[in-house]
Amino acid sequence: MCRHDPSCPTAEAADGDAAAVVARHDEQGWSLLCNGIVHFDDTGELLPDGRIVPPHRPVPASVAA
Repeated sequence: MCRHDPSCPTAEAADGDAAAVVARHDEQGWSLLCNGIVHFDDTGELLPDGRIVPPHRPVPASVAA
């Protein structure tokens, strides 16, 4: 349960990766967010229920054209 004011978004929210970082392991490439999401440096995520969110880096406009 988040104790921040205002509360961090839940893991199920569309902006769930905007939650506060509670543990950072830069040497391993991941951070634990307040809502239980494990966020990886490649932008992938592991949700608290075990679901995987694949990396979702934005595509540069020059590549998308």
